[in-house]
Amino acid sequence: MDDMKQMLAGLIAAAMKEGFPEAAELPTEGEIAGFLEVPPERDMGDYAFPCFKLSRTLRKAPPVIAQTLAVIIDAPETCTARTLGGYLNFDFNRGSFAEATIAKVLAAEDRYGASTKGNGKTICIDYSSINIAKRFHIGHLSTTMIGHSLKRIYDHLGYTTIGINHLGDWGTQFGKLVSAYRRWGSQAEVEKDGVEALTRLYVKFHEEAEKEEKSTGTHTLEDEGRAYFKAIEDGEPEALSLFNWFKEVTLRDCDRVYQLLDVKFDSYAGEAFYNDKMGRVLEELKAKHLLTISEGASIVDLSDADMPPCLILKKDGATLYATRDIAAALYRADTYHFDKCLYVVAYQQDLHFRQWFKVVEKMGYPWAKDLVHVAFGMISYEGQTLSTRKGHVVYLEDLLRRAQEKALAIIEEKSPGLTNKEEVARQVGIGAVIYTDLQNNRIKDIDFWWDRALNFDGETGPYVQYTHARCCSVLRKAEEQQAPDIAPDYTALTDDDAQALLRSISRFPEAIADAADKNEPSMVTRAVTDVAKTYNKFYYEHRILDEDAGVREARLRLTRAALSVLKTGLYLIGMEAPERM
Repeated sequence: MDDMKQMLAGLIAAAMKEGFPEAAELPTEGEIAGFLEVPPERDMGDYAFPCFKLSRTLRKAPPVIAQTLAVIIDAPETCTARTLGGYLNFDFNRGSFAEATIAKVLAAEDRYGASTKGNGKTICIDYSSINIAKRFHIGHLSTTMIGHSLKRIYDHLGYTTIGINHLGDWGTQFGKLVSAYRRWGSQAEVEKDGVEALTRLYVKFHEEAEKEEKSTGTHTLEDEGRAYFKAIEDGEPEALSLFNWFKEVTLRDCDRVYQLLDVKFDSYAGEAFYNDKMGRVLEELKAKHLLTISEGASIVDLSDADMPPCLILKKDGATLYATRDIAAALYRADTYHFDKCLYVVAYQQDLHFRQWFKVVEKMGYPWAKDLVHVAFGMISYEGQTLSTRKGHVVYLEDLLRRAQEKALAIIEEKSPGLTNKEEVARQVGIGAVIYTDLQNNRIKDIDFWWDRALNFDGETGPYVQYTHARCCSVLRKAEEQQAPDIAPDYTALTDDDAQALLRSISRFPEAIADAADKNEPSMVTRAVTDVAKTYNKFYYEHRILDEDAGVREARLRLTRAALSVLKTGLYLIGMEAPERM
């Protein structure tokens, strides 16, 4: 809750007690703060309290309640209250609001909007989840950046976070890869080309297996692949050594992308890690009489939850994703004692998560309610749906490198004299990709276009970063002029432009809290974009380095506050904040 809402809630609560002493029950300050709204039109005030929320309790019409409260509330040093139908509307004392907001931001610095709400609580976040022996493509961008941003947001709110990269590192495909490597591969080739070499080997395996079936009707290669996977399962030294090497090669390849994005994990425990932990799942399901046999497969019936059965074991006894996910959840609950466990996975997997969440609930674990599927939409590239099978795939490392190249070309054109252009191009190019991914509600599908992502005008990453650089430039000029310490004249910040910026800044902490409540990083993206927009309006309409020293100091402090919020907001969504552009 931001300070202004808390202050208003206190005034309203006190006025209620005075105006309606006969009331048996009145809302708490926390509940009142939750009722406060931002009016749809600026001339309606800074906040509004809907009095119809009290009409049943007080047995009075909302306009009567609003009028009673407005007469009692008398706090001109902070705000004035007025009625608008059944609403009690508030206008802040503009000078006091400016002084209080700026003081809070400058005192907090990069901890503005931080809290102790999460102290003593742990959040597990399962995101990115790359597949071994496959290149990191643009389809993994959303899970990676949403998860990374949520981790930073929860950290900011005081939680202990555990970032988990649940690797796709188990299955018959790895036996096939071992077979392909032993037949056609070489260590030198794999060390040189990394995952590209592994991909070529895997493709060749399937091409040769298809040829074999067509020409002879036999499946020697497929059988060999299954045999090698069995060898991996059984811990046969040579097969296991190759399997672990393939993992190392993949992680080395992906680490280049993670370094570009500044993404880090606390755990890389993937499917293979849980191979020896699924027995517990099966034993518990049997002991609790939840496991039934259907057409030879072992399932948990979910008809009472209006869902298809959850498949636990295939006919041949092989486990499935659900089995491993349940095993992983049990392990995480025992190891991390999480208060919430998030799964940042595309919305197509919604049924899968609902099914196995329900199975965990049926197993009697109360923390089943703390398992959350953070779903997101699909990503396409310049109007084309991505498809590995059709050969239309955009690798993420290639996308990020190209983004840097395009950003550098724009910088060369717009700011040819800029120092460290390559570093700024890296910050801007990668930032543009991240911003594009996190600017809208996560459930929406994304169509990535270069001309939109790298536009320096409008709601884009470069626009927000440029605003931060503009703030830095203003403050550098002020330092060069070496003005003496002067008390700020906060009456210089009572105009509509300054107040719009101050409102954006003051509501930033609430945006962070809401983003965590809804697991929605785009709320931070929108909040920081709003600060950028309102600062630029203020910048263009007012002379910041004014000749009047008091006015100048007030506007400089507002600039410092805006810069601080921009930098914090960009960090929370995984972007850097260049000081020059």
